[in-house]
Amino acid sequence: MSDDAGDGVDADAADDADSITDDQPASYTAWLDALEAGEGFFLESPTGEGSLPPRRVDPTTGATDLRRRPLPETGTIETYTVVHVAAPGFADDTPYVSAIADFGSVRLTGIVRGVDPDSVDDDLIGNSVTAGVDTRATTDDRVIVFSPVES
Repeated sequence: MSDDAGDGVDADAADDADSITDDQPASYTAWLDALEAGEGFFLESPTGEGSLPPRRVDPTTGATDLRRRPLPETGTIETYTVVHVAAPGFADDTPYVSAIADFGSVRLTGIVRGVDPDSVDDDLIGNSVTAGVDTRATTDDRVIVFSPVES
C-alpha cells in the first residue's frame, strides 16, 4: 500500500474501499457499467427519495441505509438544449442534444442520440427514451445517452 499521489491517501486502501458495495454501487464508473449492461439502478432512501451513485447518504434525511432499486426501462424527456458551441471535451460532438429525462424517482442528464439536432423542436419534450452508455466523439469518455422509444 502506497501513497503514489502524495496526497496522504493510500491508493490501495481507496481501491479496496471502492470495492465494498454493501448494497450500493462502488463508484460512478460501476454505475455506468451497470447501465451499459442493461442493469441500471438508482438508490432509494428509507423515505422513498431516489438518488444516483456514488451517493452514500440521503441529502434530505442523512440516512445511510440506501437500497438499490431498478431504474425504470424508459424515462420521459423533461427539457433539452441543442449545443452548437461546446466545451473542449465535447467539441467534436457538436451539434448535439443534451437533455434531462425523468426516470421515476431520479432524473438523468444525457445526450440524445437518434435525432437530428438541427431539426429538434419542443415536440421532443414528453417523448419516451431509454438510457444507455456510449462514448463521446471528442475524448472517447463514456457518457449517458438517451435513445427515443419507437412507438
